[in-house]
Amino acid sequence: MSFVKLAVQVYCVSYYHVLNLLLVALILTAPSAVRPGPVAHASESVGLRSVPAGSVPVGSVPVVGRVFFADPADLDRLAARLDVWHVVHDAGYLVALLHPDERAALLQAGYRVEIDEARTARLNQPEPPLVQQAGGIPSYPCYRTVEETYADLAQLAAGHPDLATWTDIGDSWEKVSGDLPGYALYALVLTNRARPGPKPKFVLMGAIHARELTTAELAARFAEYLVASYGIDPDVTWLLDDFEVHILPMANPDGRKRAEAGEYWRKNTDDDDGCTIPSYYGTDLNRNSSFHWGGASTNPCSQTYQGPSAVSEPETQAIQDYLAAVFPDQRGPGDEDPTPDDAMGLFISLHSFGELVLFPYGFRSAPSSNDAQLETLGRKFGFFNGYEVCRSGEPGCIYTTTGTTDDWAYGELGVAAYTFELGWDFFEDCSFFEDTIVPANFPALLYAIKAARRPYQTPAGPEALDVVATPSFVFAGAPVTVTAAIDDTRYDSHGWGDEPVQTIADARYTVDAPSWITGTVSHPTSPTDGAFDAPVETVQAAVDTTGWAPGRHILYVEGQDAEGHRGVPAAVFLWILDSAIQGTAREGDSGLPVKGVTVHLSGNGLEQEQITGPDGHYAFAVFTGTYTLAPSAPGYFSTVLTPVVALSGITTTQDIVLWPGYRHYLPLVVKAKSVGV
Repeated sequence: MSFVKLAVQVYCVSYYHVLNLLLVALILTAPSAVRPGPVAHASESVGLRSVPAGSVPVGSVPVVGRVFFADPADLDRLAARLDVWHVVHDAGYLVALLHPDERAALLQAGYRVEIDEARTARLNQPEPPLVQQAGGIPSYPCYRTVEETYADLAQLAAGHPDLATWTDIGDSWEKVSGDLPGYALYALVLTNRARPGPKPKFVLMGAIHARELTTAELAARFAEYLVASYGIDPDVTWLLDDFEVHILPMANPDGRKRAEAGEYWRKNTDDDDGCTIPSYYGTDLNRNSSFHWGGASTNPCSQTYQGPSAVSEPETQAIQDYLAAVFPDQRGPGDEDPTPDDAMGLFISLHSFGELVLFPYGFRSAPSSNDAQLETLGRKFGFFNGYEVCRSGEPGCIYTTTGTTDDWAYGELGVAAYTFELGWDFFEDCSFFEDTIVPANFPALLYAIKAARRPYQTPAGPEALDVVATPSFVFAGAPVTVTAAIDDTRYDSHGWGDEPVQTIADARYTVDAPSWITGTVSHPTSPTDGAFDAPVETVQAAVDTTGWAPGRHILYVEGQDAEGHRGVPAAVFLWILDSAIQGTAREGDSGLPVKGVTVHLSGNGLEQEQITGPDGHYAFAVFTGTYTLAPSAPGYFSTVLTPVVALSGITTTQDIVLWPGYRHYLPLVVKAKSVGV
């Protein structure tokens, strides 16, 4: 080995040891955290062993351990230097990734440390692909790689140019440095581009911490769900008509690639800030934002290294520039300046793990001037996803943090900003992700879009739910009844206080536009029990459809409570028809009518289904356009009839021929014939 190479290695190791001596000095000045261990649940004690100070060598590899702290101030000191994964306040310990020198410093300072053998065994162990796994991260096929995520979302935008755009918003550290290819950072913007703005905006960001696999996938799946549901789900349809949704799925793609190889990589991959140990490179992008930067680790090898200066990383710069372009600055420069009640915009950063909904401030324990309003909206999210809801800097919530993205979004721009901590692991099991995390958080994210217009006001109001139009398919002039539930009780902080509940005072509906659009006429509803006197009411109204144009319409319903808080709307489709498609299903051999044929009609956003009676007849009321008929019946070959054209004022007759299953049958498209109504 050359003298130069040996000298470099000695320097690298010595440098890291010197940096960690700073941690030793810090901890030695902290209050002693030696205390009797808490009584653990059986699941907590499996795979754990207690390591009293000085009892065993610390070893030469990282471990995952429980570190018991004395008080909130002690926790904050530890969290500023350690890679904290989770905090169990009631039991008085944090779970952290401990490098050998960090563990030695803790033991020397008298801290009680317990090693989690199971989590330690999983550290930095690449897992092989599952048998026949064709895509995704090895052993985790539910999580797409950076390349797969980018390709799928780019294709989503290319396939739906009227709804989606895929935009390059900046570059990763590796791409900027030029030494490695690196990646671009992208935003997927979803909105009906044919509807004019300006529109309220919601931004969802994932994977700023590389190893938190659930976050990018949840963001990508939510985007795909919105696009797939447009024109089918009334709420998704009006939200994309009247709002903008911005999704940043991969805020840290360089680091994410390291995590995809099985490493518990948190930071970006910046290697020029003084750390000389390759597996410890990088800056924590969620400690690098410019609002109250400085207070996290100054050790460039630490997992919470804040960077050499605020916004030192290109990823942080790209995120802050993008958010500043999306959201206007709506609050003053002081920490105590409140955001106005009518401010617009909402930002959520997805993280894992711990099942928490967090809101600013994180840099201090004292609340912001909008604390009560941020708490109210947080409790809405908690109702949907079942997570604890707390101010991140509040004692007992997590611990104080500096330079975070959500603190920056609120502190600099006045945007209502939140962090969702998803699930219970960085490399979350696919079944838990798909069966629990996704269904719990999609409703919360949908509510977030609704609240983005007035996040400091509408969450205090009641929700409109279960909107129904009866009948939902009518000819113009026919009577329609709209009903809905108005509910002021849907809040839950899961142990962090209760939200006041109010009596419902009013509800109204509008047609084809929400109430805040200029020129929209609102119509009253009435409580079905005769009085507005409860926090949950069912309301109804008679809708006059005289003169309405053929096609799909949207009815919006929104409620108001006794204190004047008006909540977010919910919607339902109402179809005005002007033509019909009818016919008879007959057997191909005999020509006799066939009973029990299920005839499915689709097209122009309509989905209807009928079952033929003894005469084989079916009839659909539709509006002008082109449709597809898909008849099926037991014992007969299925077929598809398309195109079936409906014209205004005309009944199109489309008979159906079904061949028994014992015959060889090739589907035929039967040409429609039209007769006047």
